[in-house]
Amino acid sequence: MQVINQTTVNEFLLLGFQNLYGFKIFFFFLVLVSFLGTICGNLLIIWLVASVCSLQSPMYFFLTQLSFSDLILTATIVPNTLYILWDEGGTISFSGCIFQYYFFACSEVSECLLLSIMAYDRYLAICHPLRYVTLMNNVLCIKLAIASWLSSFSIVLIDTISITQLQFCGSYIIDHFFCDFTPLLELACSDTYFLEIELPILCIPVAVSPLIIIVLSYINIVQAVLRISSNSERGKAFSTCSSHLTVVSIFYGTLIGSYMIPSKGKSLAVSKVISLLYTVVTPMINPIIYSLRNKDIKDAVRKKILKMMNHF
Repeated sequence: MQVINQTTVNEFLLLGFQNLYGFKIFFFFLVLVSFLGTICGNLLIIWLVASVCSLQSPMYFFLTQLSFSDLILTATIVPNTLYILWDEGGTISFSGCIFQYYFFACSEVSECLLLSIMAYDRYLAICHPLRYVTLMNNVLCIKLAIASWLSSFSIVLIDTISITQLQFCGSYIIDHFFCDFTPLLELACSDTYFLEIELPILCIPVAVSPLIIIVLSYINIVQAVLRISSNSERGKAFSTCSSHLTVVSIFYGTLIGSYMIPSKGKSLAVSKVISLLYTVVTPMINPIIYSLRNKDIKDAVRKKILKMMNHF
């Protein structure tokens, strides 16, 4: 019988983006600007919705929850990414890696659920306008938000506990800029079959089902809008959904590109770029999309600026 000398891995080495050469400083400041933009943009959304009465509606309440999710994702991934970029690699403890994966996955799952809730909210507003206020009341909004967060934290916890049961005894090098599911599985020296089966099953209620809800909601929305005779009213109805549809397309597009396209069909560099899109770029552009395409938010920002100018 062959005896293998196993040494337990206590930390991982994240390689990040190697061979940037003269672009390292430029890339570092690009990520830094994205990080600062994400923090400021999402905090601005939360502040506006909390302080402007005209924005205190279900749609904007769920938008603040989306901003909280983006802030969690950004705070979990980007500071360590900046450190790895600057030092061209960096170590992270085993517990730090597990915590990073947990909060990263929680933010992604919560975003899936919140985007489906927002689609359902738009369905009620457009397809059942007379009953909208009664159906989507404050109590239901709070219950839906709590349910999405609790579901995220509990379902991801199941997956995370399963990862902690794996044995890491060989290489400790992760060729990525954060602790993601696939790189961790590749380093495990114990059997990962159960986890490979468990993850797709867990994805059904938290990723596939929300996408189905979004698709069905917009099928009903499109049918309802096409029945509107007035072109101006039809355009107004579509405009209330355009921001949400854009965010959904970007979010699910990068998610599918990262996790559903087989790893054999793409290089490590492509995988890292796609991961960078949904961990750094998407949280930054979400508030920009909602700000540029939303008249209510633009008006609220304008009023706040005028109010501050009057104080001076």
